[in-house]
Amino acid sequence: LTDHGSMYGAIDFYTEARKAGIKPIIGCEVYVSPTTRTSRDIASRNPFHLTLLAKNMEGYHNLLQLVTRAHTEGFYYKPRVDRDLLVRYREGLIALSGCASGELVRLVLEGRIADAESAASWYRDVFGDYYIELQRHPIADLERANPELVSIGNRLNIPLVATFDVHYIQREDAAAHD
Repeated sequence: LTDHGSMYGAIDFYTEARKAGIKPIIGCEVYVSPTTRTSRDIASRNPFHLTLLAKNMEGYHNLLQLVTRAHTEGFYYKPRVDRDLLVRYREGLIALSGCASGELVRLVLEGRIADAESAASWYRDVFGDYYIELQRHPIADLERANPELVSIGNRLNIPLVATFDVHYIQREDAAAHD
């Protein structure tokens, strides 16, 4: 489970998954400021998405720290972290490059391939466990970006992971998602 910018569903998800005999993976799709978490300039209104998954208890605690600090130190339209916090609280976390709103996809779509490679290298070096996310939705931007994301992964020796951006399953859950 990776709520956007929060972990409101983590405890219920964990409890229900365990009851069903499923090993839950707790995570969060954090918002990463393109500058700093304290910046209030216009560019800071459009943060990147980054998927973080806890691989152990240390990762879970670090995820809690990131989400808490995003709300208390970085809130500007959305709860944001920055690279400084990611470095400080990286232990025990797996990072995925993010959805169509992730930094890599945005850079690829802007034709900034060298910047995308630089960003991917930074995340790989910081987290160690870093994967480039591929999603197959009927979204033109993703269809254009995916081949380049695969190429970046191959060039930088970063593994790929297939994900699907599901926000809810039942139509009646739309209000709760909103």
